[in-house]
Amino acid sequence: MVRIVIFCICCCIVSGTIAQSVRMLSSGTKTSLRGLSVVNNNVLWVSGSNGTVGRSTDGGVNWQWHTVKGFEKRDFRDIEAFDEKTAIVVAIAEPGQVLKTTDGGANWKVVYEDSTKDMFLDAMDFYDTRNGVVVGDPLDKECIYVATTADGGETWTKQPCNALPAVREGEAMFASSGTNVVYAGKNKIYIVTGGMASSLLTMNQETGVPLPVVQGKESTGANSLAVFPGNTNHMIVAGGDFAHDKDTTLNCALSHDGGNTWIRPATPPHGYRSCVKYITANRLISCGTSGVDVSVDGGMNWKLVTQEGFHVCQKAKNGSAIFFAGSNGKIAKLSW
Repeated sequence: MVRIVIFCICCCIVSGTIAQSVRMLSSGTKTSLRGLSVVNNNVLWVSGSNGTVGRSTDGGVNWQWHTVKGFEKRDFRDIEAFDEKTAIVVAIAEPGQVLKTTDGGANWKVVYEDSTKDMFLDAMDFYDTRNGVVVGDPLDKECIYVATTADGGETWTKQPCNALPAVREGEAMFASSGTNVVYAGKNKIYIVTGGMASSLLTMNQETGVPLPVVQGKESTGANSLAVFPGNTNHMIVAGGDFAHDKDTTLNCALSHDGGNTWIRPATPPHGYRSCVKYITANRLISCGTSGVDVSVDGGMNWKLVTQEGFHVCQKAKNGSAIFFAGSNGKIAKLSW
């Protein structure tokens, strides 16, 4: 009996400390991939520079690549996919444009466009298949740019400044992973900023909540926000200084009261991180140009999995698979 008990205890210890690994699925494409959307364990889409969109329907084993006609010199920094046929991408700058496909990426139509000078769209998120938001840098130094849709991205409405919180001088957003905005439910749109100042912004509030992350330079601040599904009290932000991507100084913060107050992790991620995601309430993942980290205690302590760099990580919306995308066409999958 004693031997059985000891054996069970050892099994529990081993199962709780099984090493994570990152397996490369694709690389070598001459594009920087910053958009990633995982529909389920089999269907995932990526987007990047040079008008590139990729789609896999077998879990990343095989890929169909498209260069969107007329957008060969554009940068698609974010993508949202609904199924194997339907997806939306964001072309970031002058003009800022949103495009949609319903035939697996063979054809695209522009569903939103703003040609205002200095236009720069950063990221997009959808609460469900109909309600979405796209955000961009401030144009008038007063508020960020926000447009919303309620019909699956067919039409978009720019939100007025008086419905948005004010930003501070030098405060903007990063188009690093498409994850600095979270549409968490009705009237629950959260945005994190960086640069000279870094804040959590919420729609219909006059000012944002200052974040305890490194800031004060154009390369610093929050890059990514994750909100635990079903409980908006639990949030985490990741970022740092992308000019010094191995620096761990003030690169992560957690909140358990909806973003009103923030705490720092005991062991932060091991460098600048452009993306952070909840896998479960306790398990989280983050990635950046200097590596991938995981946490198994709600984000308080982080372990480096690999020094291989990626821009974005995502978990399947309907499934358990976790994927990464990065520079030089890199796409990978996490084994946990």
